[in-house]
Amino acid sequence: MKSITGLLLLLAALSAEARHSTTNPSTSSLTSVPRRNTKQQRRPAFVNDNGAPSSSVTDVRGGEQGTGTATMSNEMFNMVKAVVGVGVLSLPAGIAAFGDAPSAAIPASILIATIGAIAAYNFSLIGRLCAITGATSYRGAWEKSVGPSTAWIPAVSCVVKTFFAILAYSMVLGDTFSALFTTIGMNVSRQTSLIGLTLVVLLPLCLLKNLSSLAPFSLAGIAGMLYTAVAMAIRYFDGSYSDPTSGFALDVAESLRPAIGTKGASAVFSSNAFILICMLSTAYMAHFNAPKFYLELKDNTIARWNTVVATSFSLGIAFFIGIAAMGFATFGGASNGLILNNYSTKDTLMGFSRVAVAFSLVFTYPLAFVGCRDGILEMLQVPKEERTDAKLNNLTYAILGFVTAVALKITDLSFIMSFGGATLGNALIYVYPAIMFRSAVKNMGDDATTAQKLEVYLATTFAALGIGMGSVGTKMALGKLK
Repeated sequence: MKSITGLLLLLAALSAEARHSTTNPSTSSLTSVPRRNTKQQRRPAFVNDNGAPSSSVTDVRGGEQGTGTATMSNEMFNMVKAVVGVGVLSLPAGIAAFGDAPSAAIPASILIATIGAIAAYNFSLIGRLCAITGATSYRGAWEKSVGPSTAWIPAVSCVVKTFFAILAYSMVLGDTFSALFTTIGMNVSRQTSLIGLTLVVLLPLCLLKNLSSLAPFSLAGIAGMLYTAVAMAIRYFDGSYSDPTSGFALDVAESLRPAIGTKGASAVFSSNAFILICMLSTAYMAHFNAPKFYLELKDNTIARWNTVVATSFSLGIAFFIGIAAMGFATFGGASNGLILNNYSTKDTLMGFSRVAVAFSLVFTYPLAFVGCRDGILEMLQVPKEERTDAKLNNLTYAILGFVTAVALKITDLSFIMSFGGATLGNALIYVYPAIMFRSAVKNMGDDATTAQKLEVYLATTFAALGIGMGSVGTKMALGKLK
């Protein structure tokens, strides 16, 4: 817990520095952004007013700071909504990967909090990078710190990561709708449910040219997850599934019934714990949207930015621990990759959870899908004027068909979460921000402070940690396919 406290205190310290370091710009370039006349013509970072190259910290302003309109409370709500997604429903299976006794939830909760704190630090770091480089996107931050020639690396990573997100959505929808059909007395397989849903509902929604009408439905996501967390807690404390030989437990397959064993807290030291760790890299993955959140924040001083990030991720951590612990404590080693699958289709309380999750995913699916499709077009460097309806439709058919085919083949959501986290999640959260920060500080030359140079070592340490976790996690995730 010391590491968690330390990281949150680091964010607080950065906020405090931003409040008090107004007399010496060179000591606060990464923690305070000078206010500027928004009517001024924007100029690139590391270029002075005369157009000449500059590494002076006082020249590194960039961006459109001060033009955001979102309040801190709105930012916190939207950030929690971005962090707490469908991936949280696979976390009980991450604990079950190494333990099957209730005490295994204790070290798992510590891991969830620790990884969450590191993810929060790097989320904040990306916003601060935007402050000093003037970048307005994840790729832009790379271009203005590392250089444009390699900017395709984070761009491709973001696209592939978005693909994993919509793949997870399809997998969850297939399982969820199959269970809902069973609830109303219809025996419809997962495959049939997914294919029918894709053709009848998802395809028409993804073909829409204007998705603004779907945006309000994304609010249902956090409400659905909150209801699910409460429902899972009720089912744990009322003991409805405590006896695998009676009650609701008899309505599910034997492999999904509670399986409480003897592998407790000490089991976290096995290599299988890396499966949970890498799943968390996917669960906390919202970092490619950090520039958007930073620029939308009203009066986006770094002190306010760090407060928003620390609060939002703290709420996300609490949410993750609650669902992971309740699900695992109820089903132990039998926790499924989608924990809702463990609950009986005759359980009305959990049935509403399935409805809430399904409703949320159906209407947020197109929003994520368009991000993937547009990212592919950007990668292929297709000009916007050449993106005709015919081309967009054909690409939609191809992507949706491929995603559905993969979702029909792979049924274990925990594999997608762990593999995606071990590879792209670790890169986007830990590795790329460290590379960008190191380059930004290097570009400052002698104007970089000692504190900034020391922080490079901290960010690099997290990057090395991410690479190590990713290497082991990838091996463990692939091992699950055998």
